[in-house]
Amino acid sequence: MNKRVSASGSNQEGVSRRDFFRVASTYGLSSTMLAASALGSFSLSQLAQAADDTSKKRYKKAAKHTLTFGASGFNENNLLIERAGSIDFLKDVEDRTDGEIRIEFVGDNQICGQLNCVKKTQQGIIDMFTASTQNSAGGAPYLNVLDYAYMFPTRASQYHFLYHPDSQKLLRDPLRTRHGLQFLFSHCELRGLQMGLGWQDKPLITSIDQLRGTKNRVTGTQLGRIAMQLLELNPVPIAWSETLDGLKQGLIDGAETWAGAVAYANMSPVVSQSVDLRFFCGTEATMMDAKQFDSFSGELQDAVMESAYLTQVKIQAAQEAALVNTVGATTPSLPGTLFDVHNVRVAALSDEERAKAERICAPEFNPEPWEKWRNRLDKWSGGLDTYGSIHKIAREIPRDTLAENVEPRRWWKSA
Repeated sequence: MNKRVSASGSNQEGVSRRDFFRVASTYGLSSTMLAASALGSFSLSQLAQAADDTSKKRYKKAAKHTLTFGASGFNENNLLIERAGSIDFLKDVEDRTDGEIRIEFVGDNQICGQLNCVKKTQQGIIDMFTASTQNSAGGAPYLNVLDYAYMFPTRASQYHFLYHPDSQKLLRDPLRTRHGLQFLFSHCELRGLQMGLGWQDKPLITSIDQLRGTKNRVTGTQLGRIAMQLLELNPVPIAWSETLDGLKQGLIDGAETWAGAVAYANMSPVVSQSVDLRFFCGTEATMMDAKQFDSFSGELQDAVMESAYLTQVKIQAAQEAALVNTVGATTPSLPGTLFDVHNVRVAALSDEERAKAERICAPEFNPEPWEKWRNRLDKWSGGLDTYGSIHKIAREIPRDTLAENVEPRRWWKSA
């Protein structure tokens, strides 16, 4: 039987992480994760039997390509909280290629973390990874192209762009050319401020004026820092792995990230208010070493792209549901969700307050602070107007379009 992910992030029945890894040491981590994902809830004996069956199926014939997938801090449990699609892709591509491509999943920061998965992929240590584009921007600066302030008004507009054929020339092709990365798919949220326990007894934040002068963790994105500086949010670079302690100890007031990240990383106990600022992208993306992709036959390349497309469609629906039913990123949060259990209040700013923030920091209204990076990204794209073009695409759909209602398209085929 399946059940909602608990406040601890577990969907297991009495199976500890130690027991899980004991099974994985026998049948392989990827096979054990796929088994756990298929079972939903399980006992130790059920997990072992399913992992055995899955392993036999996966290894019934020799693979032509075996890929190492570094999934930063993700595992079979927290991928049910933030639906980044990693396991969905793994399963689909192995099934679709009848085992000719086999993917070995290494999560829980065992082989790489948010800041260095991209570099290890570029160095050939791993073949593909899942991490946020903002953290990955340190090793692949062109990813900053997603982070202009208020370029995307809604999550729907983010999905619309990722499906759009012009995402090839505006995002995917320059990323491939400059950084050797094949962008496959991404989850979509918009970043806000996640305030620590020092804000637990303070009034619910309703105005950006209440945030001025606070000290907040920033990711690896250079453009995100510009927006935070303009909003007087005092960006402090802190590694993702150290953010929880920073919030817990009061070293920072808050962290710029998204609601799903707070939930999957077990930060809900140290976050008191989730401020829905939506000021730039939150995209947990999966990318592959472009050289590895190019080594596949044409048939296998087509299979990878179809699996990427199907995974993107799954993410679009599952992540929207998880935000409501698992995370609790609504006002009010549903009973039993992570935000409800840990008393995280959602500060749903008004459209007027977000418009005020947009007028302060968006390139449309305050272009000068962005000129250096905008010129750099435009040059890297081959002379395109990156901000203007993506901004226009993001507004092709009505602002009230629900994210789950965005029409999926095969972006590499669409005309």
